Amino acid sequence: MTVPALLLLAGGALYIAGSASQKMAGLYLLGGALGLVLYHAAFGFASAWRVFLAEGRGEGLRAQMLMLGVATLLFFPLIAEGAAIGVNVGGAVAPLGVSVLVGAALFGVGMQLAGGCASGTLYTVGGGSTAMVFTLIFFMVGSVIGAAHLPWWLDTPSLGSISILKTWGLWPALAAQLAVFAAIAGATLVIERRRNPYPAATAAPGGSPARRLVSGPWPLVWGAVALGVLNAVTLVSAGHPWTISFGYTLWGGKLAAAAGVDLSAYAFWTWPFPSRALAGSVFADSTSVMNFGVLAGAFLAAGLAGRFNPAWRLPWRRVLAAALGGLLMGYGARLAFGCNVGAYFSGIASGSLHGWLWFAAALGGSYLGTSLRPLFGLSGGFSRRPTAQAA
Repeated sequence: MTVPALLLLAGGALYIAGSASQKMAGLYLLGGALGLVLYHAAFGFASAWRVFLAEGRGEGLRAQMLMLGVATLLFFPLIAEGAAIGVNVGGAVAPLGVSVLVGAALFGVGMQLAGGCASGTLYTVGGGSTAMVFTLIFFMVGSVIGAAHLPWWLDTPSLGSISILKTWGLWPALAAQLAVFAAIAGATLVIERRRNPYPAATAAPGGSPARRLVSGPWPLVWGAVALGVLNAVTLVSAGHPWTISFGYTLWGGKLAAAAGVDLSAYAFWTWPFPSRALAGSVFADSTSVMNFGVLAGAFLAAGLAGRFNPAWRLPWRRVLAAALGGLLMGYGARLAFGCNVGAYFSGIASGSLHGWLWFAAALGGSYLGTSLRPLFGLSGGFSRRPTAQAA
């Protein structure tokens, strides 16, 4: 599958350069790099939180703190300066309110049922997961429904947008945020040692570093650093941080319009940005084109690893969980001004307090979602009973 994946990346970039712009072609390839990193590092947000909640193991959560630390170190000076390499840049700053609280909690439940988040859905579909195709489809459905309901949610109580970078200044905000990352990482170590006093032995991965770099698997640390750097590259290339969920909303809106739905009846699609995106090509929107790149990059990574092997027979409860999880994530992401990438990763790295609220609410939702997993025959819940299917 390596050759077809390379052709997809190269051919896709050439097509997008001709039909949209060279900038969009570059963002497509940047998405490809993100997809490869996500797949090779198996960098999961949903699984990291689930393992921490259910078992007290915090390696994945510590990797996320490292990722956020790298991104913050790169983001804060760029955003404070306001421009980089002649490109105007702006952070992912959004209102802090009820819509974020509810949306992120729903997203947390959904990503534990689906077994993947917004980025996880893309890279696992690209890597050959058939179950996550259902999540992808219903993520789009939930996003379109959430877009229709968003004006109502915007009228719920909110404190407005709050940026610690703007409020405190560069160096105090940077020091405070890095200290919080370190505190969270330290807390996970304390909890892990209390709940797992005799850690299980893990086999060292085989192969030379050069071979692992190409074919995987990668240590989580590699993935964390690479994702932090690539998000900063996205910031200076696109003018905004890495986002995912609007791409799902746009794809869903395009399909709904093609099916005869009059989207102009919904306020969201009359707003300037969504209306322009809907009127244009899916290859002319930066989020959409990067999503396509993540799919292609993960396809390449799976080919390099020799692990592209879709499963065509799935338990019905697994399919139901994937679809329900996608629906909840799509709806929740629209309410919360983003997903685990656009709100949590890019929001926190931009200094927006809505990113921290998203983290807390989604973690609470993940607790509920993890407790529900055994009902769908999924492993990794709080139940000790044998389960029929792992995710």
